[in-house]
Parts: sequence; C-alpha cells; structure tokens
Amino acid sequence: MHDPMAPPNGRSAKAPADDSPETADTRWTRAKRVLHLTRSQWPAIALILILTLILATLSAVEPLVLKYIFDGLGRPDPLTFVIWGVGMLLAIGLARELSSMFANRLTWRTRINMHYRLLDLTVERLHRLPCEMHRNEGAGGIMTRLDRSLQSLINAISEVAFNILPAVVYLAIALTIMFRMDWRLTLLVVVFTPLPILIANRAAPTQKRREKYLLDKWGRIYSRFNEVLSGIVTVRSFAMEDAEKHRFLSAVDEANQTVVRGVRYDSGVGALQNLSVFAARLCGIALGGYMVTQGRITLGTLVAFLSYMGGLFAPVQGLTGIYRTLRMALVAVDHVFHILDTPDHITDAPHAVCPQPVKGHVVFDNVDFAYDPADRMILDGINLDVAPGRVIAIVGPSGSGKSTMMSLLQRFHDPTAGSVRLDGKDLRDIKQQNLRRSIGVVMQDALLFNESVRACIAYGKSDATQQQIEDAARAANAHDFIMQLEHGYDTVVGERGARFSGGERQRIAIARAILKDPSILILDEATSALDAETEFLVQQALERLITNRTTFVIAHRLATVVHADQILVLKQGRIIEQGRHKELLEQDGYYASLVKRQTHGLLAA
Repeated sequence: MHDPMAPPNGRSAKAPADDSPETADTRWTRAKRVLHLTRSQWPAIALILILTLILATLSAVEPLVLKYIFDGLGRPDPLTFVIWGVGMLLAIGLARELSSMFANRLTWRTRINMHYRLLDLTVERLHRLPCEMHRNEGAGGIMTRLDRSLQSLINAISEVAFNILPAVVYLAIALTIMFRMDWRLTLLVVVFTPLPILIANRAAPTQKRREKYLLDKWGRIYSRFNEVLSGIVTVRSFAMEDAEKHRFLSAVDEANQTVVRGVRYDSGVGALQNLSVFAARLCGIALGGYMVTQGRITLGTLVAFLSYMGGLFAPVQGLTGIYRTLRMALVAVDHVFHILDTPDHITDAPHAVCPQPVKGHVVFDNVDFAYDPADRMILDGINLDVAPGRVIAIVGPSGSGKSTMMSLLQRFHDPTAGSVRLDGKDLRDIKQQNLRRSIGVVMQDALLFNESVRACIAYGKSDATQQQIEDAARAANAHDFIMQLEHGYDTVVGERGARFSGGERQRIAIARAILKDPSILILDEATSALDAETEFLVQQALERLITNRTTFVIAHRLATVVHADQILVLKQGRIIEQGRHKELLEQDGYYASLVKRQTHGLLAA
C-alpha cells in the first residue's frame, strides 16, 4: 500500500533552492501531503469554516442595514428606521461575537492538535535519523529549525483554512451587492483592488529568501550555543566565557539586523498597500459625494459603499498577507518534510525476528566496512568467533576501527561486505530494538539524564522495583554514596550527571547496565578517565557485571585487558594479532611494543 506520507518515487524531499522553479505538480504534491497531515482535524476544520462563513455573511449584511438607516432619515417617521436599524445591528453584533468566540476557541484547539500531530511525526523521525545527521547539524540547530518550522507551518495551515475561504465568500457577497447598488462606484473599487495583491506578489520572493536565511541562521546560532552550554567546563578552563558571549551576541545581532531590515522592507510594502487602499477610498468618497449631490445615488448608498470599501480591502490585504505567509511557510514545509522524508539509515527486514533467549554467540564473518563506498575501508576482512560468556579485549591505535566494530555489533551500521551474526542469525534478520535490548554499553563518559538517581538506573527498565534498583547499585559499588546524598535515590543528578564525579557517574552507569541484565556487554574505555582508587571500585563492579556475559572491552590502558580470554590487536582496520596477554607478549609484536611503551619507567630494567 502506498504511504501518502512518503515523498514521490520514494525519494527524500530536500528543500529547493530559492531560485528553483516550482511546477504545478510539485505544489499540488506538497499541498496533498499537508492535507494528509491534517486529516484527523477535518471535522473541526469544517465546523470552523461554517462559523467563519456565518461571520463573513453577517459582515456583508451590516452595510445594508446602514443603508436602511441613512435612507430612512429622509423619510417620514425616521425614528422607526433608526430603531429597527439599531436593533438589527445589535442582533448582528451579538451573533457575530458569539460565532467569533466559538470559532476562536475551536481554532486554537485545532491548532494545538495539529501541532501535536506534527510533533508526534517529526520527533519519531528525529529519534531514527542517522547519527551522522545529528552530529553534523547539531541538536540545538535541529530543534530550533524544527520549532520555527512547525510554528510557521501551523500558522500557514490556519491562515488557509480559517481566513482564505471566509475572505473569498465576503468578497463575492460584497461585490455582488455593490454592483446591484451602483456599477460605476463598483468599477472604481475594482480598479484599485488588485494593487495590494500586485505589491505583495512583488515583495514575496525577497521575503521568502529572508525567511530561509533566518531559519538557517537561528539554527546555527543555537546549535553553537547548545554546544557551549554542554561544554561549559571546557569553555571556563580556557577562559573563553567572554569570547563565547561575544560570538553568540554578535551572531544574534547579525540575525536581528536582518530582521530589522526585513521589518523596514515589510513596513514599506505595507505602506504602499495602505496608500493604494487610501487612494481607493478617497476616489470613492469624491465620486460618491458628487453622485449624491447630483441625485444619482442616495446618502445611504454612499454610506453602504464606504463601509463595503473598508470591509472589501481588509480581506484583500488579508489575502496578500496570507500569500506572504504561505511563501514563507514553503521553507518551513520543506524543512519538516526533509525530516519526515530522511530515509531510515537502518531498517528492519520484513522477516526480522526477536530471538529469545539471547545466548551471546557473536561472529564477524569476513566483515568489511566503509562509511562511503568511495572512501577507504575502516574495517577490512574482520573474522572473529566469540563463544557465549567470553571476554574479548580490542586494542589498537586511534582510528583503527575498534569502536566501528562495536557500532556494527549494535547495528548502527551494516557491513559493506560480510556479515555479523548473533546466535547464528545475521543481525539484519533481527529486530533492532530486540538486538539492542540484549546489549549493555558502558562508555568512557557515561551520559546520565537530568532526573533522579533512581530514574537514571532504571533507564531502559522503567518497571524495575526499588529493591532491584538498589541491588544493581550495590553490585556497582554505588549504593553507599547514593545513600549519603541528601535525597538518596530521589536526588536529581543534574545535566549529564554534573552533580557527580566521573567515578560516581560510571558506577551509576554500571548499575544501569546491571539492571538491564544484557546478554552482551560493551565496555568502551570504561575506566580510562578514573584515578587509581576509583578505578578499583569500578573494576570490582565491572567484574560482577561481566560474569556469564559475552563482553567486549575497548581499552587503551592495557592493564585493564590482561585477564581477557582473547585480545584483538587492530591496526588500520585489520586484526594483526590475537591471543591472550601472555601469548602476545611472547610473540614480541605490536602488542608487546604497546605494553613496553605503557610500562616504560615503571618496571625495573
């Protein structure tokens, strides 16, 4: 079945360049996709349209009542005309305000529901975007552009749904009545009517380019600001607070200057539109006044005409504003669709399974990998067979492919050639979430979210009991220091665990992994940044954690891998040596040279 949310021909929809011509098919395709996004709100939108059409009709009737009143002033018993006219105006005013109140409430509820629907779709996609996209564009930049794009898109949808049709209906009713009253005054008005639209059409390309520039500019500004706040310790250690503040404010000022220039430009455009409306009214008063003095029309007709002119140009100018809003919203639409259309970097095969239980038998079968087929191989001919429960250490210089092997094991990427298997099944035949639930990871810099210690440990197993959480913390040598905190397990850890030392964060992360109870464990430089005393506590916790689990240990500090069942030495994407610590020392190869360099000056000659 074709997915109406999918881009045509299955391609990713990229934002077109500013000067890219748009075909009618492109615009219609985009419009259909926007309509599909709002389908759940169609009943509410239909009701709002009915209410706004009632409002448009009431507004079109009001000048006729004014005509009735002013024409009645010259007749016998004018007070009757005034009383009836005022009564009709009161009824129209009450009906209009009631309709407007209900329409406004329903409009905002519908806007919020549409915004929630778009957030649901885009946030889901953001969680599944390739990691490279998050790294390249920055979390702050992505979220800033997304927030502004969603607001622009919702504004545009609201304008189209709730303003365009009522304005068109009002224009049709008003022009029909005006022609019936006097065709000459109507022709005068019609001559001036297109001017605001032509002015807006001339200004739209400049406004669209400005909106695209500002969307990208604000995204870059807040992406950098997010990085600065996340790395505030580094900023302060280099005494760069003032420099970063200056960089941020300079960029904000540059964007604000663009906004100011845009406001100046838009104000000029608005002034030209207002002058065209003023000219129309002036000519209408002059011609209408002359016709009244000549007895060709009544005073009531002139008053009604002037009311219609005021009401007529308001929707015309509103339509030009809608046109500008739509042109600017094109940038937002393309950005939202760009997120929705970015293909899943890794997808589950239709026949993917959820093997249970996972034993932890891992095989790398002649695996090659490159991020881009045109680039050099990051991994080249990797062969490895790891029995369940074994501890495998991976060492080698930076860039040798250690972390890449673990990325393949977690299926963040697929091999360029060869296969990675778990318990005899190719990872491409296993559902990704099931695979990753079977793998626990403890990184060098453990990431803790800004919530309670309890929630951090239970992350990934939200149904864990307090006893299970405490047992995991005890096994990780974390329970004692947690209980010394003011609020114990209810203590909020701060952003990225800022309230704790590196060793404390590591032990909480280990407790989190213990509670997850994975079949496979990845320790990526888990103790390299710790002092000796803290490392001892963490190593004790790790020894409990790796028991009966297939474990991969990435390490530069070779003292942490001497007891591994097997050590792999990677260099330039190849396994150049493998064996136990003692065996590799006896080979006196690259591994032995690494050991000598790390123990230089510590061992007696």
